[in-house]
Amino acid sequence: MTDLQIRPRSAGRTTGAPTVRPGLLLALVLCGQFMAVLDTSIVNVAVPTIRTDLGASGAALQLVIAGYTISYAVLLITGARLGARYGYSRLFQLGLAAFTAASLACGLAPATGWLIAFRLLQGAGSALMVPQVMSLLQRTFTGAARVRALGLYSAVLAGGMALGQVLGGVLVSADLFGSGWRPVFLVNVPIGVVLLAAGARLLPRLPGDATRGFDLPGLVVLGAALGLLVVPLVLGHELGWPVWGWAMIAASALLFGLFAAVERRIARRGGQPLISGRVLRAPGLRPAVAGLFAIMAAFAGFMFTFALHQQAALGHTALKAGLCSAPVAVGFGLSSLHWHRLPGRLHRLLPALAGALLGGGYLLLGLVLGGGAEIGAWPLVEMALLGLVAGCAYSPLVARALAGVAPGDAADASGVMVTVIQLGQVIGVAVLGSVFLGQVDLPAPAAESGAALRTTLLVDAAAVLAAAGFAARGRRAEG
Repeated sequence: MTDLQIRPRSAGRTTGAPTVRPGLLLALVLCGQFMAVLDTSIVNVAVPTIRTDLGASGAALQLVIAGYTISYAVLLITGARLGARYGYSRLFQLGLAAFTAASLACGLAPATGWLIAFRLLQGAGSALMVPQVMSLLQRTFTGAARVRALGLYSAVLAGGMALGQVLGGVLVSADLFGSGWRPVFLVNVPIGVVLLAAGARLLPRLPGDATRGFDLPGLVVLGAALGLLVVPLVLGHELGWPVWGWAMIAASALLFGLFAAVERRIARRGGQPLISGRVLRAPGLRPAVAGLFAIMAAFAGFMFTFALHQQAALGHTALKAGLCSAPVAVGFGLSSLHWHRLPGRLHRLLPALAGALLGGGYLLLGLVLGGGAEIGAWPLVEMALLGLVAGCAYSPLVARALAGVAPGDAADASGVMVTVIQLGQVIGVAVLGSVFLGQVDLPAPAAESGAALRTTLLVDAAAVLAAAGFAARGRRAEG
């Protein structure tokens, strides 16, 4: 990482801070990001053990899994605004401390109700920490260093999603000292403590802007809108899509409209809305974010349904299922790191071209896996290629989304982008999971599950082709 450079002190952004070591700073914040992403999937493989140990019901187990995602998604933009007001480094440390403490509490939880509550707190800690990662990258790194840092950020997102199931399977299978499921939470504690100590020395002291308005009405309305959207999407299939879930989704649409009206009113009165219109008008931001949403929805939905197909139809263990999914993450990470090495004339074309190739790749993978055959060498190779192509679509879009944003708006832009990416994952799992499970009752014969997976990958292809269209539109907006 010797090529990384930071903004000079003369820019006024690190005044009073200790000497910043770019590689160590990047490793620190991305480790925090990695833990947050990891915890969206690591718990899945521990569910049977939690059910046996705590006597949890199916609905309670769903809340153990989903509680983290719900509070994480709902509070991300709030976390971004708090970082802008009180300082990105300070909020990163606060969020990391809350996440670490909640992880310890989860690992020691004596009953299901306590575990659900601590998972909600864990998600809230992530929501305070994660937006600061993007803001710190935006405010600290410039030029080629920023491109590389954003590539590493994208690689961490993909790697965390895939490694969660592998690591969870290893920890639960090891049953360390008879602890069963508890190490999937406790593993965060020593890592969090080390990162907190390192953060006190390495994080730049970027001051907050005490003049930034907090926009409490916007926060309340947006939080309610996101909550009404995310809760039924996360719990809907497990509970049979009850009427109250559809009512919540309809109410969320109304509240999103109310939020837009509240923000316009605050702006007209000279206030500081939660999401600045200046941020949303940044060149290329909106189409790039729309493309990121579609790509992450397709990626998360594929990872979820592919894991279901392997474990409930092919008989794979959680560990084997995670290992079979690893080529996608490896390919995604490699291309996220190295896409900028391609000829410069291709950079602006890359997201649209890669999105189109990715759509075709999902269709081809559906044909290969649709018969329900065991996962052989060719599907693994194709998934690695899919990951490579997905990274070539995703990472340039991240760079494009932030390229036109002023440094002073970094927190608002990162809050919007991270929230949209997280919502893409939630909606991708909910929609594509429903498409898959609506065609097959698991456990099922491999051929029947394979046919359901083929249909799901068809929907996946449509999503990424839409992303290619947004990417092409973003290119025109840049031009």
